[in-house]
Order: sequence, then C-alpha cells, then structure tokens
Amino acid sequence: MNLIEPILADAASIAALRRDIHAHPELCYEENRTADLVAKALTDWGIPVHRGLGKTGVVGIVKNGSSQRAVGLRADMDALPMTEHNTFAHASKHAGKMHACGHDGHTAMLLAAAKHLAKHRNFDGTVYLVFQPAEEGGAGARAMIDDGLFDKFPMEAIFGAHNWPGYAVGSFGVSTGPMMASGSQFTLTVRGKGSHAALSYLGVDPVPVACQIVMAWQTIVSRNLRAMEAAVISATMINAGEAFNVIPDSASIKGTVRTLSDEAVTLIERRMREVAEGICAAHGATCEFEFNRGYPVTVNHAAETEFVKGVLAEVVGAANVRPFEPTMGSEDFSFFLQAKPGCYFMIGNGDGAHRSHGHGEGPCTLHNPSYDFNDELIPLGATAWVRIAERWLATPR
Repeated sequence: MNLIEPILADAASIAALRRDIHAHPELCYEENRTADLVAKALTDWGIPVHRGLGKTGVVGIVKNGSSQRAVGLRADMDALPMTEHNTFAHASKHAGKMHACGHDGHTAMLLAAAKHLAKHRNFDGTVYLVFQPAEEGGAGARAMIDDGLFDKFPMEAIFGAHNWPGYAVGSFGVSTGPMMASGSQFTLTVRGKGSHAALSYLGVDPVPVACQIVMAWQTIVSRNLRAMEAAVISATMINAGEAFNVIPDSASIKGTVRTLSDEAVTLIERRMREVAEGICAAHGATCEFEFNRGYPVTVNHAAETEFVKGVLAEVVGAANVRPFEPTMGSEDFSFFLQAKPGCYFMIGNGDGAHRSHGHGEGPCTLHNPSYDFNDELIPLGATAWVRIAERWLATPR
C-alpha cells in the first residue's frame, strides 16, 4: 500500500482520538461533545471552522493557492441507540448508546486527512471537510443542505466512504450507479370489530386480516416487479390485543421497504395500499396506511466513480479495488449525491480479528453490539482522502 508517511507516523494519536469518540457516543443531533472535539482539533491545526449546519455539523475549510476550485470530503459523527457488549477500555461509557457503525472511525480518518492537508497543502484550491451529524435516521445530510451547505461552501463534487466488515483491510469496494438502497417506513392499522374470543362471529377479527396482508405483500416483489429489480418488504412489528380472551378492535403492522430505484418504491407503495384495502374489504374491515419515504437510493455518478477508482488503485493497487454489489441498507449521503456529483465507496474493515481483548461474543459486523472500528484503516482512509482531494483539484474539469 502506498500510504502517506506523515499520516502513518501520526496514526496512533488519531487512533486515540477515535477511541475517545467511541467511548463517548452521541445520538443524532446530540453530537455536541464530538463536534467540540472535531472543531478543536481542526482549529489547533490552523483550519478555519464553521459550525451549526444541521444543528451540530462542522465544516473545516482548507485553502491553498489562487484557484477557485473546491471539493468536499464527508464523514458522519453520530452513534446508534444500542447497548455495547464490548468491555475493552474504550467501550461506551453511556448505556444504550454505541458507535456500532464505525462513524467514530470515519471521523478519525477525515481528521487525519485534515491535519495532513493543512500542514502540507499540496494542492491549489479549497478542500471542504464536512463532519455530518445524524446519519442514523436523522437525515443530517439533508439538514446540512437545507441550512445552506452547498451555498456557503460551493464545491464541484463531494465524496464519502464507509467501513465495510468482511472486506479485507487494504481493499475498497465501489461501483457506478446504486450503492445503497432507499429506506422507507410504513404503518398499517387494520380496523375490525372487537368481541369476546369465544364469540368471534359477532366481531371482525383484525388479527388474521393483518396476517393475510403481511403474506400477500410478499407477492408484490415476486409478481409486480421485474425479476431483475431488487426490493425488500419487511414487516417487523405486529401489535394487537391486550387479553387472551378478547378479539381486539384493531391491529397494527409496521416495517420497512428497501429498493434500488425510485420507480420501484413508488410501485410498492401503491400496491401495498391496494392489497391491504382489498383484503380488509373482503373481511369487512377497514384500514389506514401510512408510507414515509426516508433516504433515497445512494447513486454514484459515473465520472466521479471512475475518478475514485483510479485514485484508490494508486493507493492499494487495482486488484484491491473491487466492484461493490449494492446493499439493501440505506445511507443519507444519497441526499448529497442528489445535489452534487460525487461518489460513495467502501473501505474494508476486516473480519474482526483486530478487536482488543474484551470484545463481545458477537461478530464484528455493522450495527452489532460486539462491533469495533479497525484502527488500521485510519492511515489508509486518510491517505485515500488526501489523494482524492489533491488529484481532484489538479485534474482539469
């Protein structure tokens, strides 16, 4: 790997920052301590800081030369509402909060890049360092855009990265087009007529109606979408009733829909409503259906993706830059890519062997209570960020 030597030499101090962030996780729009840490580090390195976009967001500005060109690099900062199972020294100190997705590491990698960029300034133009809040369900990217991110900091393109367990350290995954799915949430309330459970013929039982709807919804993907179209409908909560011998008045179904195209989510929303209303009508029940579109599909732009592939190949070799099969997880970097050209790529986090003694019994996978970010990625990710910024600003557009 062609790592930048000063970044490699400073990796231990940045890893200490990462572990401090890991030990003090903060949920979406609560990243005050983390934002303070980021802002102080940037300021100490001579980087001007703008705060408050998306409530707790931080933007660092590194300028050099006379060029008006600019590029953006993004890291997310928030944690998840989970209880950590790890017991090593830097485990979460806050019950019910955990950096189980590696945003502590993403922040650390961009901080390491920021320090190098500020010290060496081997570029002509501006690098905007975007430390974003509230990726985990809070749409922090959209909040920063709404607060004027791209107006205050006009950039030609923006780039983002996420660690990926299962990919070996030293490898990257990236593809043109969809990288991550859209994420939508639904709630269906089936209205029946309550009765004594022994006298069910006097009522309209919403429970079997709800069960039929859940099963029928599964045919939408297999019978209404093209066979090559990827989508998932998952009913994750069914709630009804309060007693063993009472048929309830209503039952509720909640869950998520994931797709790799806007057309697919539009079709699924319509068909879910139609199927639910039809089954309810057949049983003498009624329903109320709510469908909330969350994050859109994360779609990489072609030119920017090819650019990233070339830069990453310089760092780790072309054989270690792998095509990435889209995942049905969702990511709010999608809002940035709707507003600006750019690319989102994955950096291998290994198989979990890096974890210190005292890690939990579970696997080192994202959103798992035994997860931990691999600090070996810090100099690699920081090198990638520096090279992307330098190459972008040096390449005619």
